[in-house]
Amino acid sequence: MKITKIKFFGGSKDKVCRLGLAHTFLELQEILIATDIRILDKKQANSAGVVREMMDAHFGKYPEWVQSKSGDIDWVKRFRHNQTVVSRIGVEIQVSDQSDFFAHGIVQIRNKLQDSHIDVGIIVVPSDDFGYRMTGRVANYSYAVQYVEEELREAKLYPIVLIAVENDGFSDTALPKETMNLGKAS
Repeated sequence: MKITKIKFFGGSKDKVCRLGLAHTFLELQEILIATDIRILDKKQANSAGVVREMMDAHFGKYPEWVQSKSGDIDWVKRFRHNQTVVSRIGVEIQVSDQSDFFAHGIVQIRNKLQDSHIDVGIIVVPSDDFGYRMTGRVANYSYAVQYVEEELREAKLYPIVLIAVENDGFSDTALPKETMNLGKAS
């Protein structure tokens, strides 16, 4: 993928540097850039769920990134010094079919920050163009910035980073839409 925009809130840029998380932040960018995603150039033709699965699969190749359980922050990496955890970055991947989940992601990050489970929260969202080509009501970058700056204004005070990603290019076929579990056939 391509990283098209990065926006820092609540002193997150300084905190990444001060807490020794710069290398981890660069590694996160490396993971995102190395995830190759090609889509059909058509409105709402590509599965957001498949994009998410591809991103998770790439994160899984990095053993120090720990995938959280359902209902928690998606990925966490701890920075250690002499076997002591010094700081942590938490990543929420917001490429789901529902823009409502973006608000839930902000709340999860806020709670983990307040409980000292992470020190900086990162939210990955599709760029506006990429989101346009995915299924459902995906929270794109413009929506995410507006939500943080206008809807949930206190979120501007949280050390969070918004990262917009975009597909690498186009293909002749769409990323297949997920099939829902319809139960056993009779």
